[in-house]
Amino acid sequence: MDKNPQKQWAVVTGGSSGIGFSMARYLAQRGYNIVLTARGEKRLQKAVATLKNEFDVEVNYCIADLASSEAPNQIYTFCKKLKGKVSVLVNNAGYALPTSFHQTPMEEEEKFLRVLGISVIALTKLFLNDMLIQGGGKIAIVSSVAAFAPPSAIQPLYGPIKTFVNRFSEGINTNYNAKGITSTAICPGYTITNFHTASGVQEQMDRVPSFMKKEVDRIASEGVDALLKGKKVCVPTFTFKIIVFLLRVLPHSLFSLVSRFLAPGRYED
Repeated sequence: MDKNPQKQWAVVTGGSSGIGFSMARYLAQRGYNIVLTARGEKRLQKAVATLKNEFDVEVNYCIADLASSEAPNQIYTFCKKLKGKVSVLVNNAGYALPTSFHQTPMEEEEKFLRVLGISVIALTKLFLNDMLIQGGGKIAIVSSVAAFAPPSAIQPLYGPIKTFVNRFSEGINTNYNAKGITSTAICPGYTITNFHTASGVQEQMDRVPSFMKKEVDRIASEGVDALLKGKKVCVPTFTFKIIVFLLRVLPHSLFSLVSRFLAPGRYED
């Protein structure tokens, strides 16, 4: 099954497009075999074909919907059948809800929490146990600059979930750095992907100033570099480093002036 059994595997959720696919490309460029996961088989097949054509690595895919409680075990079981070891896990899958909080059914909120939060915990727990046996590993959680801001008027749950996964990532580092395992919270701002269109929130994002919209490959490149170096937090691009710095020092009374610009953080032209 594996052309390169001596090489290690990287698993990327939400890997058929956007930041996930771009991170997979940079990891393949570094010599990692790749497992992509997402819901749509056609897009996964296209992504796999692209990576195989560009890089001399093995690439596989696993169809999984992280809104289902079964998905993390499904992905883990698939990966256990591969030759070699999973040494990198990229928790990237995510989306935004298109309706206001009072209009969103609780069932949809629960799915949202599962994809952006619970599945991150479940996948990390599953693969971390193997990483402990292997003597190390690297985990990434694609978060957002919204983690540092108050909840947005557009997406009141998005920022709090991202704050949660950032703190979860800190906890992994606190408990497992001594075992050779690092966790990197990657916190991009607006990134040009199909995120907003796919989530149904494109209209709200069209007013974002152009200087705040960043190319996906730049975000992915900085994220992969930070992941492989074992950095705890990565805020890609100078623009958003400044914004996060200001969010940390500004009085909370001023947050409402900027919060509507900070979530969700991916943009489609």
